[in-house]
Amino acid sequence: MGDHSWVTRTAPAPAARTTRRPLVLIAIAIVLTALNLRTAITSVGPVLEEIEQGLGISSGLAGVITTMPVLCFALIGFTAPALSARYRDAHVLAGALLAMAAGLALRSAAAGFPLFLAGTALAMVGGALGNVLLPSLVKRYFPTRTGALVGAYSTAMGLGGALAAVGSQPLAEATGSWRWALVVWAVPAVVAAAVWLSLPTSSGASRQSHTAVRMRSLVHSPTAIALALFFGAQALQAYVVIGWSAQYLRDSGLSAATAGLLLGLNSLVGLPLSAVIPSLTVRPRLQRPLLLTFVASYVVGWCGLWQAPTTAPWLWMTLIAVGMGTFSMVLALIGLRARTPETVAALSTTTQSFGYVIAGAGPLLVGVLRGITGGYTGMFVVVLTAVGVLAVAGWIATRQVYVDDEVDRSVPGWSPASRRDDVVDPAGAEPPVVVRTDAASPRG
Repeated sequence: MGDHSWVTRTAPAPAARTTRRPLVLIAIAIVLTALNLRTAITSVGPVLEEIEQGLGISSGLAGVITTMPVLCFALIGFTAPALSARYRDAHVLAGALLAMAAGLALRSAAAGFPLFLAGTALAMVGGALGNVLLPSLVKRYFPTRTGALVGAYSTAMGLGGALAAVGSQPLAEATGSWRWALVVWAVPAVVAAAVWLSLPTSSGASRQSHTAVRMRSLVHSPTAIALALFFGAQALQAYVVIGWSAQYLRDSGLSAATAGLLLGLNSLVGLPLSAVIPSLTVRPRLQRPLLLTFVASYVVGWCGLWQAPTTAPWLWMTLIAVGMGTFSMVLALIGLRARTPETVAALSTTTQSFGYVIAGAGPLLVGVLRGITGGYTGMFVVVLTAVGVLAVAGWIATRQVYVDDEVDRSVPGWSPASRRDDVVDPAGAEPPVVVRTDAASPRG
């Protein structure tokens, strides 16, 4: 699945020797970072028409704008392990958030498409690195409170996305420019960066030792491939919703403000679901019923939006939001389908990065098809086809197997960690941990 051959493995967990005050600051920094992970993306959709007019670009180029974040997530995400191995995580995330703020400022001031695109790419640095690093930071500093922190930062991520979706159009109207609606989201990014920079060196947020795991060997695992396809199909849905649903609703006759509110509703519905779905996914008997529920919600929601966009748009956007619960599901499955923390890290990086490559085709293809046909039929063909891929890949990914075992059968000894016998199956939505009898051993 690629030539990238290693991911970070941090050890030992420093939470026990980190004082309470730095831990509180780390928790605040994690939540504030999550609040920023989607604002640079969801703030664009509600004012996409104004951006097209302001920059003088076609629908095809608008599709490039909506696809750019997904491609950046895929490409920049692969750099996170190397950066984490070389620098303190606090400095990596602070730098990423400051880059995000600079990118938001650059694209809001852009007079033409190339500069706007460059600003978008720079703004995505924070989101891409945060996607990869936040889960490992939670496990490292809060090993006994992982569920609470994951719930907190997941909620913050959804809340930030919803605020940007709902607030962008009113901000554009109040200020008279779409540019202010984009640049305002640089402020919380700077605040989050300041918190990371305020952490003392003694807090334990320093470089740790790492163990190499060859991620490219995961190509020999059908489950790993299915997870990447599953992640890509669900991410494609999400970024078509973020990039094009508001514009589609406006073109169907709804006001810009109403379209933005409906996009915000879609984000808000997902907040409570993200807290519940992982705890259900860890129950093997519920995985496939959950999958079928999500698939059915997608099909009904997209078909309703296609055939009757102004009749009950709140219902269609709510059903699509239920289908988007597949995001929480696939994150939980990544931890359940690997035996060791090292393999979980490799599986997470490859699943998300390659999944985002797949997802990137969606918004771009929608823009191109809209430019060719002048309508949105192509958008619905794209998303419904992706639902079919999601159903098949999800069915394979919900088999009760480990990617470690599948790779070992094809590539014996691919990772020493994958052949350990002292592995405990995960309880709850957490990745498996390695249990050792000697007190000096690192915790998984």
